[in-house]
Amino acid sequence: MPMTTSLTPAELPAVVRSYLTARDADTAVHTFTDDAVVVDDGATHRGAEAVLSWLHRAASEYTYTTELTGAQRINGDHSLVVQHLVGDFPGGVVDLRYQFTVRGDRIAELTIAP
Repeated sequence: MPMTTSLTPAELPAVVRSYLTARDADTAVHTFTDDAVVVDDGATHRGAEAVLSWLHRAASEYTYTTELTGAQRINGDHSLVVQHLVGDFPGGVVDLRYQFTVRGDRIAELTIAP
């Protein structure tokens, strides 16, 4: 099992911070590699066009607020962020784990799960 290190938000990789603070899908997509893979809600999205489509859909489907409640470095290229979401989606409240794999200065993989 890899060692984990707790991080403050400022200690997260710059590209992860950029993704988390992006205000729109067109900005957020630039944090991903061209061949990025995103797994969310049981669906896998591969490549820049699929990721952009997922970002647009995720941004328009529900209204919600997020609060970063935890961050860890799994190893040099892998980080875990826990976000608390409150909104008009089914259930209304959820804590989601965002597992990031960074390649260079971009996100190569993102898996979002409860």
